[in-house]
Amino acid sequence: MEKREQYVRYRQDRTVLAVVGAHLDPQISRIAVRLPRSMAELAVAAWEREELAEVGEESREECELRGHAAELALIGLAISSRGVWETEEVVVDLDVVQIASALRAVR
Repeated sequence: MEKREQYVRYRQDRTVLAVVGAHLDPQISRIAVRLPRSMAELAVAAWEREELAEVGEESREECELRGHAAELALIGLAISSRGVWETEEVVVDLDVVQIASALRAVR
């Protein structure tokens, strides 16, 4: 029973984390970033790609991979809609959640 009690604490921690997030959300929204043109073009291509195959039963790894692909596509959408293309890079305001997703993918 002691082993399961930790999940009660984890649930409480998640509640506190959500309160912290609610406090931070109005303070931080988008951050201007610069991406090399080649990376920006790949992100836009991910946004423009049509995935016709239906999602069936997935392993955890497959679900995570699909989630990362979706995050890249959303960055591509941001670049398409509000990116400013310069010679060899693009400047775009990204939501902090998108930036965090990209940083998590590095790990």
